[in-house]
Amino acid sequence: MRATTATIDLAALARNLERARQAAPQSRVLAVVKADGYGHGLERVALALRAADGFGVATLTDAERIRRLGLRQRVVLLSGFDEAKDLLDLRALQVDPVIHHESQLRLLEADRKAKPMRVWLKFNTGMNRLGFQPAEARRSYERLRALPWIDPDIVLMTHFASADEPDAGDTLAQCERFAAFTEGLPGPRSLANSAALQRFPATHADWVRPGGWLYGMSTFSDRSGAELGLEPAMSLGTRLIAINELAAGDRIGYGGSYRCPEAMRVGIAAIGYGDGYPRALPSGTPILVAGRRASTVGRVSMDLVAIDLRQVPEAEVGSEVIAWGPTLPVEHIAAAAGTIGYELTCGVTRRVAFAEAGAALSPQTPRVRS
Repeated sequence: MRATTATIDLAALARNLERARQAAPQSRVLAVVKADGYGHGLERVALALRAADGFGVATLTDAERIRRLGLRQRVVLLSGFDEAKDLLDLRALQVDPVIHHESQLRLLEADRKAKPMRVWLKFNTGMNRLGFQPAEARRSYERLRALPWIDPDIVLMTHFASADEPDAGDTLAQCERFAAFTEGLPGPRSLANSAALQRFPATHADWVRPGGWLYGMSTFSDRSGAELGLEPAMSLGTRLIAINELAAGDRIGYGGSYRCPEAMRVGIAAIGYGDGYPRALPSGTPILVAGRRASTVGRVSMDLVAIDLRQVPEAEVGSEVIAWGPTLPVEHIAAAAGTIGYELTCGVTRRVAFAEAGAALSPQTPRVRS
């Protein structure tokens, strides 16, 4: 039985949602729960965030999982639909698709159902990924409004490419393009992702779409989620399963990439890239042992990692090891691996046990705004 466990703080999720409401008090909150709730587990995350006004997902399967929980908020399929048969599921599950391409418009024009479907219309203002180009923007809106089986209350949206970058120029330019595209068009607006929620209050509009914010993670390269006033919701931990007394010059792990500079105790923890702890992490990556800061040595292997215990003389077999969590920000570990915290939490593998900590909701759960 491996000791590797991802502990999810449900109360932290709920409090991060409340912080989003405080940051954008006039906006509705679409909680983004794609990628299995950023690796935290979709069902537990959705229930912990049940006070959100809606949920953003990447697949119809995720939408179905949310509906099975009995949650009736709006669910938005952020990448939209691909085929005509998807429309049946969208209607059955009462899911709002994002419309971003001509091919989707043609499918909707041929759909001809009596019950109106709510949709979000995406404009490309500079991300150059999904969304209608400037020349198509207003015409796409007019085509949707002409369909009696489309709810006329169309949400107009865009997505920021650089809201987490120090230079605000690109984001402000995207705001200007969005304003130009949508000038005179009725309907709610949605622009702000997690970074814009933090940095650009003018973008909050009718709907904000926090993702990493809800899990206590930062998209900013120079600050962790905790430094932004958020609460990390995942702690990835394990135990020491061996301690070795090594001599100066002894080499550790595959390729012997680390050579002991002196006689030292080296702990072996039951965690590796088979659990989602990145192989790319170099020697010297911070890790906690028995609550104290230590560092990894040698290459991370599939099941194990070696740890320099010179700073933790009291460590013993069975001592707790924390790979990341509230006291060791996942952003710091991600930076050592050359990536972002989102990738690490999404990459926790199926063999890791999950546990829950904290109450999901306060006694007075905020009413969902329709």
